Amino acid sequence: MKVVVLMGSESDREKMEDCVKVLKEAGVNCKVKVLSAHRSPEELRKFIKEVEGETEVFIAGAGLSAHLPGFVASLTLKPVIGVPLAVPPLNGLDSLLSIVQMPKGVPVATVGINNSKNAGILALQILALKEEKLKEKLKDVRAPRGL
Repeated sequence: MKVVVLMGSESDREKMEDCVKVLKEAGVNCKVKVLSAHRSPEELRKFIKEVEGETEVFIAGAGLSAHLPGFVASLTLKPVIGVPLAVPPLNGLDSLLSIVQMPKGVPVATVGINNSKNAGILALQILALKEEKLKEKLKDVRAPRGL
């Protein structure tokens, strides 16, 4: 698998569907997994260790304190893309700030609130640095915007 898409709760799956769709339409092998940094940190740690060798990019969607992307970033040197998810009461602003404000040395690339499609596109851009065939597919994904 090239990309691992994580979410902290099954209720986040619908918001992360656009990301998975972008990756699958480009022919990128991805694994989708629900694991919580708060409720199952040891299971998450074990999972990252198991898949890190075959993974190029991690994408993690999280709401509220949005600890998942940063936790993943602390466990790997691979790129991590965080997707802040809108949940009450702050409708994703808390998630956005939690993901963006990582400590120095542990970066997480961050897309807009609920914008998992951009996370998928960013993952394609990262993969296209090494895989020429993805460049054409990336052009197709971005073509509606005239890029």
